[in-house]
Amino acid sequence: MSQSLREKVSQLPLAPGVYLYKDDAARIIYVGKAKSLRLRVRSYFSEDKLADRKTGSLISEARDVDYILVDNEKEALALENNLIKQYQPRFNVLLRDDKTYPYIKLTKERYPKVFVTRRLRKDGSTYYGPYFPANLAYRLVNFIHRHFKLPSCKVDLTRYHPKPCLQYHIHRCLGPCVEGLVADDVYARAVRDTRLFLEGRHGDLARELRGRMDAAAVDMRFEEAASLRDLLSTVEEMDQRQKMASANKDDADIFAYYAEPPLVAVNLFHLRNGQIVDRREFFWEDRHEFEPAEFFSSLLLQIYLDQQYVPSCIHVPVDFEDRETMEELLAEKKNRSVEIVTPQRGQKKAMLNLVETNAKHSFDARFRVMKPSSLAIQEALQDALNLPEAPRRIECFDISHISGTDKVASMVVWEDGRMKKADYRKFIIRTVEGNNDFASMHEVVTRRYSRLQQENGPMPGLVLIDGGLGQLHAAADALESIGIINQQLASIAKREEIIYVLGQENEPVVLDRFSPILHLVQTIRDEAHRFAVTFHRTRRNAARLTSELDQIPGIGEKTRTRLLKHFGSSEQVRAASEEDLAGQVGKAAARRIKLFYAAEVPSPSLLTPT
Repeated sequence: MSQSLREKVSQLPLAPGVYLYKDDAARIIYVGKAKSLRLRVRSYFSEDKLADRKTGSLISEARDVDYILVDNEKEALALENNLIKQYQPRFNVLLRDDKTYPYIKLTKERYPKVFVTRRLRKDGSTYYGPYFPANLAYRLVNFIHRHFKLPSCKVDLTRYHPKPCLQYHIHRCLGPCVEGLVADDVYARAVRDTRLFLEGRHGDLARELRGRMDAAAVDMRFEEAASLRDLLSTVEEMDQRQKMASANKDDADIFAYYAEPPLVAVNLFHLRNGQIVDRREFFWEDRHEFEPAEFFSSLLLQIYLDQQYVPSCIHVPVDFEDRETMEELLAEKKNRSVEIVTPQRGQKKAMLNLVETNAKHSFDARFRVMKPSSLAIQEALQDALNLPEAPRRIECFDISHISGTDKVASMVVWEDGRMKKADYRKFIIRTVEGNNDFASMHEVVTRRYSRLQQENGPMPGLVLIDGGLGQLHAAADALESIGIINQQLASIAKREEIIYVLGQENEPVVLDRFSPILHLVQTIRDEAHRFAVTFHRTRRNAARLTSELDQIPGIGEKTRTRLLKHFGSSEQVRAASEEDLAGQVGKAAARRIKLFYAAEVPSPSLLTPT
C-alpha cells in the first residue's frame, strides 16, 4: 500500500458518490458507494479493517482509487449497480448462475412467432413478463399454440417451404411456412388476439371473440362458432381469476442463505397472492470472507434495480446499512412503496426458516454432489436451455477422423437419467471426401433420422451436436432436407463450453463451471467423442493390419479376419510370438508372418513355402 494512495484518499470530497479501487494494471477490482467518500474510503485503512482478510487483500492489491460524485445516496446505489455489472470487479459480490425470469417474446416479422426467452433485446420484438413459476410462460405459449395457432418453431418464414410440419396437421399452427395455407389477414387477426391475451386485456379479447362467434353463427359456420365459444369461455374464466388475484396484494420475496466460506448458497422464494409460486437458487465459490449484511445489500441491488417487477415486501435474513435508501430508490422506480424487512417472529419468521432449510439443501446438492432425480435433471435442462419441454431422451453425435481419412461418426443416447448403450450407433462416412466435418455431420444426421422416419420411431427430446455453430446448422439443414423442421437441436462448442440452441444462436448459453447441467452435457458429449474415437481407432487398426497382411503371400481373407479378431491390431500381431500365431493360423502361416515382419525388405525367396 503506497503513501500516495493514502494521500489521495485524504483528498477525497466529503460528498456522496461511488469509489473505484484499481490494481497496478489499472483494472477495477472493487466498486463501492458512500454518503461521504472521504470518510468511507479512509475507513479501509483502519487497523480493524486491515486485519479483516477481505479488506486486507483488497488494500494490498490496490494502487489507485478513483471516484464519481453524485447528488444523493440513491444515485450512488444506482451507479454502483451499473458499474459492478459493467466491470465485474472480483472483490464485489457478483450475481452468477441466476435462473433469470422467463419472458414471452412476440417477434416483429411478416409472420410473427411467440417464444419463451430469458433475455431482453432491442430487436423490435415485444416482450411480456416476467413470468414465474417458469413453466407459466410455457403454459401460456402452449395456450397460444392451441387457440391462436402462432408458431414457436425455428423455421425460416422469410421463404416458403414445400410442406408444413406436424404442428400444422395437429392444429397448433396456421402454417405460414407453406404458400396458400393461411391468408395474411387471418394471421394478422391471430397476432392481434395474441397481443390482447398477453397484455391481459381479456375483456377486450372476450368482446372481440363474442362478435366473431355471433357472426359465424349467423353465417351458419357452426363448427367455427363452437370453437370460438369454447375459447370465449376460457378467456372469461381467466379474466375472473385475474380480478380475484389482483384483490389479494400479499406479494413478497423471501431470501435466506447457508454458507461455509468460501462456498455460499442463497435461496429466493417468490410469494404471490399468498402462495409460493417459484424458487430460485444462487451460488458462490469465492466468498472467503462472508459478511451477510454487505452481501445482501449488493445482491438485492443487482437483482431488483433493473427488474421490471418488484414485490411490495422483501424479506432478508439480516438488516443492512443502506436498507432505507434502497427502499426509497425501488419505490421511486416502481411508483409504489417497497418494504425490506428482517422478520423476527411469527409466520414470517417461520417462512424465513423454511427458506433457510432449502438453502442448506441447495448447498448440499451443489457442493456435496448429491445425485438429483432423473425428472429434476430433465426439468433443469429444459430451464437452462430454454426448451419447450423437458427432454427425456438426448441423442448426441460426433465425427472422428485423422486429416480427413477413415471418417466415422458416433451417436450415443442419454435417456431417463443414464446412458443407454443398447441404442448407441456407429456410422462410416460414405459420401464426403476430404476433411469436411459439416458435410459429414449433414450425412450422418440425414441417415439417422431418415431411418427413424421409415421405422415410424419417435424423435428424441433433444439432438445434441459436438461442435459449434457450423455443425449445428449442418445438422439443422439435414433435418430440414428430410422434412423435420421443428426438432429441438443444440450444440456444445469445444474449449469455450458454450451451448448453442437452434433458433437462439444469438443468445448462447454460458453455464457456471460448477453447473450440474453443464456437467451432464459435457458427459454426454465426451461419451460421444469416446465412442467415435474408439470406432475410428478400430477401423484404422483393421485397415492397417489388413493392408500389411495383404502383402504376405499365402495369407488369405479368412486368416486376416482371424488375426484381427484375436489380436486387434497390427502392433499386437507384430509383437506376438510364432507359437501364439501358430495357435491361431497354423505353423506355416505363422512362419510366413514372422519372416515378413523380420525382414526390412520382404524377399519372395524368404516367403516361399517350406
